[in-house]
Amino acid sequence: MSPDRNNGPIAREGIPFVLGALLAAVGVGALSHTLGFAALSWVALLLFSATFFTLWFFRNPERIAPDGESLVISPADGRVLAVEEVEDQQWGAGRTIKVSIFMAVFDVHVNRAPVTGQVVGRRYVAGKFLVASLDKASDQNERSGLTLVDGKGRRLTVVQIAGLVARRIVSYPVEGDKLVRGHRYGLIRFGSRVELYLPLGTQVQVAAGDRTRSGETVIGELPTCEDDDA
Repeated sequence: MSPDRNNGPIAREGIPFVLGALLAAVGVGALSHTLGFAALSWVALLLFSATFFTLWFFRNPERIAPDGESLVISPADGRVLAVEEVEDQQWGAGRTIKVSIFMAVFDVHVNRAPVTGQVVGRRYVAGKFLVASLDKASDQNERSGLTLVDGKGRRLTVVQIAGLVARRIVSYPVEGDKLVRGHRYGLIRFGSRVELYLPLGTQVQVAAGDRTRSGETVIGELPTCEDDDA
């Protein structure tokens, strides 16, 4: 089973950014004090501000996923852009319900598993870095998808999509790993988009414009398997 990653208050991928900004701020501040240049003091202040922003951006809050074997929870903090039935040509989902979530630069960027299930497919696609809120970002931007199958054989795909500023997608699981609903599995740096491809019959509980919280907001309830009705 894949462990819950990044379980500290700051996502570990952000530590080099935080330390880099802090060291630069301290260095410029010391130089300003030594040389007596007021302009350098302003630069140091900006760098300290950048340090605090980076700390805040890579925050990694604890979340408690709601109970419910059939529940799909949000993989990302953000705003729902669209809920639509589509014919998927990228991830092998076929006719599917796609839920698109836009992660602005001010949102938490740690992503969490939407269901408990096994990773049966993983695919990375190189691409552009268009503004992630645009529809064409789904097909043209850099993206990384995981296909999961839960304990009842229900299949869904979760896709991380890079944005205009986001230039690094992090996804830890490999094929064969088992993820637990609500556990951290990756992140995207500095603004991006996450999409869910859900089986038809899923009772979606969000709509365009809704705000979501990764690991907490219920996106929908998966359809009952035929075996459960027998």
